[in-house]
Amino acid sequence: MATPPLPNETVELVEHEVAFQGYFRVGRYFFRHGLYQGGQSAILRREVFERGHAAAVLPYDPRRDEVVLIRQFRAGSYVAGRHPFTWEIVAGIIEGDESPEDLARREAVEEASLDIREVIPLHDVIVSPGACSEGCVIFLGHVDTTNAGGIFGLESEGENILVKVLPFAEVRTMLEHGEIDNAIGVIALQWLALHREEVRARWR
Repeated sequence: MATPPLPNETVELVEHEVAFQGYFRVGRYFFRHGLYQGGQSAILRREVFERGHAAAVLPYDPRRDEVVLIRQFRAGSYVAGRHPFTWEIVAGIIEGDESPEDLARREAVEEASLDIREVIPLHDVIVSPGACSEGCVIFLGHVDTTNAGGIFGLESEGENILVKVLPFAEVRTMLEHGEIDNAIGVIALQWLALHREEVRARWR
């Protein structure tokens, strides 16, 4: 549940237009908002990156204490000057009437050839609220990693995804050394680090 608004946290949408429409969309918005000291702001112009809402799932095998991470080329990481192949968790953009859980299960099959047995909802976050409208619902997914791993993805979408099964202890070390820089992945893995024993007891 979101934090209740504080006094004067009001927003008026003055105008909206589409600034760019390509593979993704950028909207141009004009806002006026309340000020904490009272009164109203001047009209602010903001461009917002709009790509829809997402869901993500961290596949975890509690019996083997292993997680599944994926790795693929990311244009955003390249443009940011980072190594363009990043460790992530399974994720995708919600389509039509699809629920976040349905999306997580579908993407687990498409990206990692994994069937999710049960999910635990972790967080519902806004990815980058200053510039992007995308939200992401994050799950932990119960899987069997016995035969997991390989190279998957939809060729029609240009996907070439390395799927790797790793002991949780190794992934935690990777986190501590900064080897995982995908924000959604970090959130999910940190949650598992905090709740791992109770999850293993629940899913034994």
